[in-house]
Amino acid sequence: MPFLLALGAVLLFGLVFGPQWWVRRAMQQHATERPDLPGTGGELARHLLDLARLEHVPVEIAPADHYDPVANVVRLSPENHNGRSITAVAVAAHEVSHALQHAAGDRLIAARVTFAPVVRGFEFAAAVVMMTAPLMLAVVKSPVLLALQMGVGIALLGVRLVFHLLTLPVELDASFRRALPILETGRFLDAEDMLGARTVLRAAALTYVASSLVSLVNIARFRRLLPF
Repeated sequence: MPFLLALGAVLLFGLVFGPQWWVRRAMQQHATERPDLPGTGGELARHLLDLARLEHVPVEIAPADHYDPVANVVRLSPENHNGRSITAVAVAAHEVSHALQHAAGDRLIAARVTFAPVVRGFEFAAAVVMMTAPLMLAVVKSPVLLALQMGVGIALLGVRLVFHLLTLPVELDASFRRALPILETGRFLDAEDMLGARTVLRAAALTYVASSLVSLVNIARFRRLLPF
């Protein structure tokens, strides 16, 4: 039995943190500077936006790569904005693809914009509920009320999981239905480099898979605190 528990723990650890490790490795593996590439990630992003007649969408440097649909801005990390690497090119194409989704009126990305503030509110509420549970037990001394409070907290965390599941099709579409064809038809990378670009685009899409798994584990962990 202890061996099975240990094996289960290892498998769970790999399931949760394996995708996160792979995403970081894939990004780093193809982040080597390539002076032979025609431009940086930021320059490619600007070029692709102009081709799509989205000249009004700026490209900015930020701590993390993302497209902000509220401000209508493509933001790239310094290494991807200024870098000439397969990772920089692929990530730039991925984030620009979100801008293309937005411009095309994609319903899923519109839903993400609508519900993102709501989800952040649920996350804050879940944190408050979970942190105050021990205090509530000490004051009220009722296991029933504790179970109810923990159940509410778990339900609030479940909203985050649903939100990530909603996000997955948006990310997959950006990587494989938009960014990959853009890089292939535009010949921004040669055939050998496209293999690395596919890996980076896959990693960009699976970032939210890892987040969903972490959310699922958090729910399971809090579920164990309930007395039933």
